[in-house]
Parts: sequence; C-alpha cells; structure tokens
Amino acid sequence: MREEGGAPDALVWGTDRFEIGCNMNHSMNQAARPLTADQSSPVPHGIVSLAALPEVQSALRWFRDQEAEFARWQMEVARIPAPPFGESARATWLGEQFRALGIKEVGKDKIGNVCGFRKGQRDSIVSISAHIDTVFPANTPLNIRQQGAKLYGPGISDNAAGVTALLAIVAAIENFNLPHEDSLLFIGNVGEEGEGDLRGMRYIFSESEWKDAIVCSLVLDGAGTDTIVAEALGSRRFEVIVRGPGGHSWSDFGAPNPIVALGRAIHLFSQTRVSSSPKTTFNIGVIRGGTSVNSIPESASMRVDIRSSSAAEIDRIDLELRRAIDQSIQEEQARSPQRRDPLHYRASLTAEMVPIGNRPGGELDPNARAIQVARAVDFHLGNSAQIQRASTDANIPISMGREAIAIGAGGNGGGAHTLQEWFDPTGRALGLTRVLLIALALAGAGK
Repeated sequence: MREEGGAPDALVWGTDRFEIGCNMNHSMNQAARPLTADQSSPVPHGIVSLAALPEVQSALRWFRDQEAEFARWQMEVARIPAPPFGESARATWLGEQFRALGIKEVGKDKIGNVCGFRKGQRDSIVSISAHIDTVFPANTPLNIRQQGAKLYGPGISDNAAGVTALLAIVAAIENFNLPHEDSLLFIGNVGEEGEGDLRGMRYIFSESEWKDAIVCSLVLDGAGTDTIVAEALGSRRFEVIVRGPGGHSWSDFGAPNPIVALGRAIHLFSQTRVSSSPKTTFNIGVIRGGTSVNSIPESASMRVDIRSSSAAEIDRIDLELRRAIDQSIQEEQARSPQRRDPLHYRASLTAEMVPIGNRPGGELDPNARAIQVARAVDFHLGNSAQIQRASTDANIPISMGREAIAIGAGGNGGGAHTLQEWFDPTGRALGLTRVLLIALALAGAGK
C-alpha cells in the first residue's frame, strides 16, 4: 500500500535550514549471468584514469583505514527502530550524519525520505540511495553487538550495511572533494521492505523535484560485491479476507467457517502449477483468524505473495488464487446447510482480495551505460560479479525505462530478515571502492 502525506516538511539540522520538496513518490531469484568486460571498450580506460586521480587514490586509502568508524555507524543506525511506516527516527539520524559530513542541502520530504544534494557542473543528477527501513515490527528487540570483527543483530546487513556505505561515499566525496560533472543526490529512502511497496522510490520518481533530472540511480542494498541487479523482479501481494456469520462452536455448529474455507483455499491454491522458465513463485506468509477455541470465527485472513519475471505469469497465478478462493467458498457453503437446520441458517461467506503490494518488473538493456560502467569497474578491480534479477528499489526506475542498478555494499552478510542476522566486514573496502568508482564514473568524473 502506498502511503500518502501532506505538504513537504523541512528538517532543521545544525544552524542552517534547507527545505527540500524532495517530492519523491531481495531475493536473488533468477539464474545469474557472469559478467565479462570488453578490454577494447573505451570505458575500462576511463575507469583506469579515474582511479588514478590523486584525490581518488586518497579516498580509496581512506576506506581501508576507517573500519572502526564504519562499524560504529553501522551499529548506531541498526539500533534505531525503523519498522515499515515507522522510519522517522532513523531518517532524522541519517540527515544529521549527512550534515555532519559536509552536505549543505539536506532535508526530509513528506513521505519520509531523507535527501542530501551536492551540486555538480550539470543539472542532471545521479542518485545514490539506500533504504532505511527494516522488516522488523516496532517492538522487536534490537540486540546489536560486535564479536571480534563481525557485527550481529536484526537489520545489521539489510540494510545498515547499505546505509553505512552511503555515508562512506558521502564522506569520501566531501573529504577529498572528488570530481563529478552531474549533481549527486544521496537518498535514505523509506518503504523498500514488505508492505512498504517501494513507496519511497515511487515518490522520488513520480512527485519529487528531482524526478525528471535523475539520469541514473545506484541502489545500495545489503552486503557483497558479487552481483549487479539490472533486472527487476515483479511481484503482487494480497490480503485475502473471508468473512462469515460466526457463532458458538456447540449451538451454532454447522455455520460456515471462514477458517475452514480459508484452509480449503490454501489447499487448492498450493496445487497451482508454476513455471520454472520464466521462474515464478508464490507464498502464503501470514494467516490470522478467530477469537477463541470454542467460537466459530467471523473472519479469517491470509497474505499471499506472487513473484515472477513475467507479468503474464503473475496474472495467471493471480487468477488461480481467485479461483481457489471462489471454489473454497462454494464448497464450505454447500457443506454448512447439511449440518444445520435451514431455518437457523443465517448468512453466507464472503471473500475479499485486498491488494497490499504491486512491484513492477523490467530489465535494463544489456548495453545500458550503467551496466557497462559497473562491468568496467569490476574488470579494473579484478572483481567477479553476476547480473541478477531481484526485487529492490531499482524496480521503480527500471520499470519506467530509466537506468538503475542495485549492488551490495561490500563485506559479507547472512541471516537477513531474522534476529540472527550478521555482517562480516572482510572485503568492505573493496565494496566501497567499487561503489565509489561506479558512482563517480556515472556522474561523469574523469572524462
């Protein structure tokens, strides 16, 4: 569901006030494709020249010396709760960090994204973003800790690692006055996870003052250096609610039961055929219903996630879900009169499918400049990466025909979306080097 807001609100950090009308609106599931760089291409030579600039060399050396500070940032942001639709405190913290690092134009938009803007020689903009929300409910214990070099706790990798990388890039560009022709927009966006339904990025590309000026987007999500997400995995999500008359388990026995009907629907839907090419999946992730063991419930619900690289397959699975629900309702209602005196039969079951998410899919042209730059940087660094399809913030610009890729922030992570999540900073400097060179090259540095 998309969250709407009121008029843009300004944040005040430090002594300056800058009001932005930043009018802004994982799942690596597809077979990956290895990347190779064409040595005859002019792009790799441009990367070599960029990486050789003295100020860039200084920034890359700085990355290798700052792990203690990076770990501090990462644990600090991970300790701030940021459940879906509750990211405000984390956005405020990030805005404060932007300003402390030297970004002069900082603000928060009406939907909750926090932006830092750095003017370049051109009005065209390259955005560098990391989502600040987590999947964890508001009251989740955030036991963030460090054991040796490793960091542990909910959200420590997804996406405290991405937010830390965003800050590291800001710090490097500001500290060493790194060159960029295009202007840079640093974004800590809301609504990437779950029912946030990419609302932060939807706002950026539909309503923000930047929406028409952004020429390329670099999304930082999680750990690693081995992927380039250039193919957006589409998904559709529903809450299915079945309602009935309810009643007492003894005196109203035989009344149509929403939980039974829902159970029938799950059984029928679980037998749906899915395609392996294009890969298509579905999941029932949440079930709710009932008030007590001796009550026939008045309602029951489930939440369903459908994913595919094919819009036609998503449509087909959507139809199969609707058929399963209709059939289960009919079967439960046909059963009920057999157990009750028809004179006491009160009401029938109803079902409602409420959309709670719809992430558009798409993919970049293999010759898109963002892909070519990422390939060239990986070639220069001797880094092996693969193109993958996933559901990230990059879905929004990619689905609109805009250039965008999502990459990891370096290091290694695991246990995402669990309380046992962890992050190992080994290789973080490589990841940050990769992010910085891609960002600067996309913004026209070193030409």
